Amino acid sequence: QVDLAESGGGSVQAGGSMRLSCAASGDGYKEMCMGWFRQAPGKGREFVSFISRLDITRSSDSVKDRFTSSKDNDGNTLFLEMTNVKPEDTGVYFCVAQQGCLQLMEGRAKYWGRGTQVTVSS
Repeated sequence: QVDLAESGGGSVQAGGSMRLSCAASGDGYKEMCMGWFRQAPGKGREFVSFISRLDITRSSDSVKDRFTSSKDNDGNTLFLEMTNVKPEDTGVYFCVAQQGCLQLMEGRAKYWGRGTQVTVSS
């Protein structure tokens, strides 16, 4: 069992920056691919970014060059660094973990956090 707890959400103006954190606990998460999904109001969940157990990162085209996933040295905390945010980045951001990164990107992650709200004002 893996538990994920997001923090760091809130309100930010367009063009600004924000960092989300996800504290992981339980068994086996250090061997998993970890990442982020988001859900805008009235829309489905969308893949944002991941970092593999070998520290390979990938972000969706909509956030590429603006958002990046990273981990602390112990691998216990996942981060999402968000820069040059836009109003369309508004939504609930979920931390996720799954054995394979492809499955994670497809929305088939086994473990999900409860989410943290990010609101970008213009």
